[in-house]
Amino acid sequence: MMIIDVSDLRKDFTTSRKAGRFRRERRTVSAVDGVSLSVERGELIGYIGPNGAGKSTTLKMLTGVLTPSAGHVRVCGLDPVRSRVQLARRIGVVFGQRSQLWWDLPLRESFSLLRHIYQVPAAEHAARLRVCADLLGLDEFAATPVRQLSLGQRMRGELTAALLHGPEVLFLDEPTIGLDVLSKQAVRDFLGELDRRGDTAVVLTTHDLADIEKLCERLVVIDHGRVVHDGSLDALHAAYGSRRVVVADLDGEWPAGLEIPGAAVTSVAADGRRVTLTLAGNAAGEVVAALARAVPLRDLSVQEPEIEDVVARVYRG
Repeated sequence: MMIIDVSDLRKDFTTSRKAGRFRRERRTVSAVDGVSLSVERGELIGYIGPNGAGKSTTLKMLTGVLTPSAGHVRVCGLDPVRSRVQLARRIGVVFGQRSQLWWDLPLRESFSLLRHIYQVPAAEHAARLRVCADLLGLDEFAATPVRQLSLGQRMRGELTAALLHGPEVLFLDEPTIGLDVLSKQAVRDFLGELDRRGDTAVVLTTHDLADIEKLCERLVVIDHGRVVHDGSLDALHAAYGSRRVVVADLDGEWPAGLEIPGAAVTSVAADGRRVTLTLAGNAAGEVVAALARAVPLRDLSVQEPEIEDVVARVYRG
């Protein structure tokens, strides 16, 4: 089932600027410029782009906060603006500074209030809360007022609050920003388990590309309001010329002018005992075998291309 169905989505804003001593000039800026996107039930996608690319504007239109200027959009089969109340019962949202938790109440009391707001049957609510508590380790701070929680604990609470009513799609905006290593790992493990269960589609926007690399098989890149890539990470690497790298430590010096089929020498250390080669393709076996025949090896590693590098090239391009 298609949970999100978007075609030619646009959002224009009118701005004005000074155009003389007494005159101002109005112009139209397209924050989202013809985005088309489809997400199936249970799918987890990464939706990324530089600041100002149109990510947050897209999510606000998908959740009914903003009215599109043009285009077709359906979330859970509903028009997000016209059916905002009905849609709110079928989606979960974790947006930056917006909280669903009551600041002065213990965390568990916030969960109880949300059960009544969404009119979730007690047994359903208890079952979902138990799953979230086990996966996110909520029991140790469930009795603590929200204002006393750390950022990582609060984010785990926000994720739970967004899922207790059983949403069909979950929108996450920077869920791991500012978290320590252990809290990031807990959130990533939880989202990975949510993806494996296949009940809830997840749209994840983040600047932490480690989140994307660990969680998302599909990546949608938006820049200047337009989708510039929609596919797998491997396809992104292939499209923008990413290459694996072989780093070899030698027992002797690297022979000047030596060439290895299937790879190009990128750098040689000053003492000649470490060489870096960039693979022409993805297969490293033949290159490593040729390298072992040509020079005495002490150690060797094959490094995957950095996602930060390829995404930076997408943004620059």
